[in-house]
Amino acid sequence: MESKKAWKLKDFTAHSADVKCLGLGHKSGRVMVTGGDDRKVNLWSVGKPQCIMSLIGHTTSIESVRFNPNEELVVAGSFSGALKIWDLEGAKSLRTLTGHKAGIKALDFHPYGNYIASGSMDCNVKLWDVRRKGCIYTYKSHKDAVNCLRFTPDGLWIASASEDNTVKIWDLTAGKLLSELKDHTGPVNIVEFHPSDLLLASGSTDRTVKFWDLESFKCICSSDTDRNPVKSIYFHPDGSCLYSATGFSLKVYGWEPFVCHEVVPAAWSDIADMAVANSQLIASSYNKTNVSSYVVDLKQVAPTGTDGKSDSLRAGMNSSRRSFITERPPTSCSAEPSEPKRSNTPPEKNESNEDDGSLSRAEIQNQDEYHKLYAGRANAKNKAEPFRPPFEDDYTDPVKASPSVRKEVSPRVRHSPQEPVREPPKETPQAKDSVLAEDFLPKQKPSASGSNNVSEGELVEVLTKGHSTMVAVLQQRSRNLQIVRTMWTSGNTKSAVDSAINMKDKAVLVDLLNIINSRASLWNLDLCNLLLPELKDLLCSKYESHITTAANAVKLVLRNFGNVIKSNMEEPPSSFVDISREERHKKCLACYTVLSSIKSLIRSSQSTTTPKVASDFREIMILLSGIE
Repeated sequence: MESKKAWKLKDFTAHSADVKCLGLGHKSGRVMVTGGDDRKVNLWSVGKPQCIMSLIGHTTSIESVRFNPNEELVVAGSFSGALKIWDLEGAKSLRTLTGHKAGIKALDFHPYGNYIASGSMDCNVKLWDVRRKGCIYTYKSHKDAVNCLRFTPDGLWIASASEDNTVKIWDLTAGKLLSELKDHTGPVNIVEFHPSDLLLASGSTDRTVKFWDLESFKCICSSDTDRNPVKSIYFHPDGSCLYSATGFSLKVYGWEPFVCHEVVPAAWSDIADMAVANSQLIASSYNKTNVSSYVVDLKQVAPTGTDGKSDSLRAGMNSSRRSFITERPPTSCSAEPSEPKRSNTPPEKNESNEDDGSLSRAEIQNQDEYHKLYAGRANAKNKAEPFRPPFEDDYTDPVKASPSVRKEVSPRVRHSPQEPVREPPKETPQAKDSVLAEDFLPKQKPSASGSNNVSEGELVEVLTKGHSTMVAVLQQRSRNLQIVRTMWTSGNTKSAVDSAINMKDKAVLVDLLNIINSRASLWNLDLCNLLLPELKDLLCSKYESHITTAANAVKLVLRNFGNVIKSNMEEPPSSFVDISREERHKKCLACYTVLSSIKSLIRSSQSTTTPKVASDFREIMILLSGIE
């Protein structure tokens, strides 16, 4: 029987809220880092469901994560535009860097220096000096969010992929734009440099992979149009082929001339990152709170497997193309390499930098795995030997795995010896619908006689303890509203609403709803479909103002679109094709489904509401009866 080429390795819950980003360690292919809406950065061994370490201290959701080349550091970018750099060996936070004005979607470490590049929804790319805690330069040219960043193997250029359909190449030494690659017809999701040759690959929402010559900055070939957007590509470490994970398959591409070597069926979707280790391709994806890992046996996949022609194929590729010059004295992240040339433009003066506070900490969840991983690295450094991660030689098909391979380790918690043990931070009010006064008041009031010996200074300290948290929440809310306002003023109401929903901040959504409720002309069936599920959630809020706003919006929908929904409930006849009517039927059916669940919700909660809310609910029930 033919052996299986691809299989699922593990599926597990990675965060208590939605996972927003994921990155694999490309040196070993054995470690993974994830970031989520719970504001945590979690470290994992690939294929094992027990978290090794949780990195805590971010104040907003984590939008992007990236290992450094040696897998000793992790950088995480948040929705607020701040970066945190974490030392995994020391289990501590090293730096917090701020300066972006919107969420960070792209990150990369310099291949040998102490530098990080970040790309943001504010359309800018920033280059950071980690040692000096500052921004060296800001590259401003993109017209939309930056989705991906990659340094060249020699560390002299940066490639940035953007929602504006372009790839831009930046020269770090000159601080200027070298070239703009414009052949894509949709947002560019990812870029990857060839490991040695002056070649770049890019994947786009236009469902193609394009290959670019970095001497002429021209597109030399393009893949056929796929069925799905291209979100993840990865060059084989020997440079013989490019892997593209789209839809439910892995496609293996060559170039000059373009060829698809093989299509490997895989039961996956929306792969976020890939790595190659021991003749196996490791791929990972996320959906809501879960993360899934997959394995492809490259020994059975052309051109690196099956016929053993990888070396001859590599030798037969375009030998005239120049290569990156990557020879340099050996360096590491802890070393002090000589600095690359700086731009003639002086560093920016207005970038703010924050040292890590007491709330930033690393919690080791799996002490055994942590010591295996990082004690092994330390020993290898002391012996000047290459480090090999202490994992199995390969990832076995889980059906054939022995019980010992599938055994899970019980969780342990240990604080880093480099840091004093600190109390875990209190839950920030940002996760709630709004701020409660009791969150910032002392839990016990002093008696009249003063028998509890609480001094005035201690009482003031308790009262002001939550001030910084309150300020952080309000600042974040202000930033969220500014983002929504920017989209709103551009005339794209749907994008503004989409953005407010994705922020998962009910107060921002309620503010936006109050504006939309006052302008009935803004509503249409698309907006109804988008907002009705959110209105249903708001009707369950414990805050009367949120319920009232949601109820007013539901009444407005029923008054203006009730008859439209009712008249389009029946499926169009199949005797002729009317696309617009079919689309209207689907939208109205979706609205009716949510409205029916709202009706059930109101029936079950009418007895526990305030008089004002009860009055709103009765009015909604009357309007709902008109569409039945």
